[in-house]
Amino acid sequence: MIAQPFTGAGYLLRGLRLIRERAIFPYVAVPLAINVIVFAGLAWYAFRSLGLLVDRAVPHGYEWLGWLVWPLAALVVVLALYYVCTLLANVIAAPFNGPLAVAVEAHLTGRRPPSGGGWRAAVLGTGAALRSEGRKLVYYLGRALPLLLLAWVPVVNLAVPFLWLVLNAWMLALEYSDYPMGNHGLGLSQQRARLGEKPLVTFGFGGAALLLTLIPVVNFIAVPTAVAGATALWVGEFAGHAGDAQREPRGP
Repeated sequence: MIAQPFTGAGYLLRGLRLIRERAIFPYVAVPLAINVIVFAGLAWYAFRSLGLLVDRAVPHGYEWLGWLVWPLAALVVVLALYYVCTLLANVIAAPFNGPLAVAVEAHLTGRRPPSGGGWRAAVLGTGAALRSEGRKLVYYLGRALPLLLLAWVPVVNLAVPFLWLVLNAWMLALEYSDYPMGNHGLGLSQQRARLGEKPLVTFGFGGAALLLTLIPVVNFIAVPTAVAGATALWVGEFAGHAGDAQREPRGP
């Protein structure tokens, strides 16, 4: 039991190896290239505008204060870009994640799931992918908002940081497992039930994914890595029910 969280985290590391496979990498390269272009464009515009804003913010005759304002303003811009681009990365990658999960599962098992996958599926599945993201957002908010309220309750609020980490680890496991499980026709409630069969493995994977998303620059590949890792997690741990993909030997 003690090793189960490490087993879950190991699947994320496996995902990092899988995205470099020749048949899988194209599904990673396209959204990654889009994210880099978007990030570069936003960074160029933000820092181009930052100079004008700093010049206007510093009173006339106190231009020397610009040396103090610039580092603080730049830090704010970098943090804002980090969070905005992380959000955009998930939105941009969403249509590609289903086909990516298909490619990873085909690589691991030699069989493609019922959804089929491919570039055509990536284009046609855009609407469905965004609707799925919306359902998960509603599910998340239904649990995050009560936690925010608990933060104002004395004594009880001491447990809120821990509960917040648990919730986010669970949500990331659910977020990325949605793609391989969705390829087999499992809805959100079925996905939650399946992941709940092995909670420590699930939280180990989600916690490792959470840590990866917090690392600047590296978080650009966090989404495809987590999708590939979640697919390996699905094949190795949860695909043993009738009608699911053939089970692979356990462990990452």
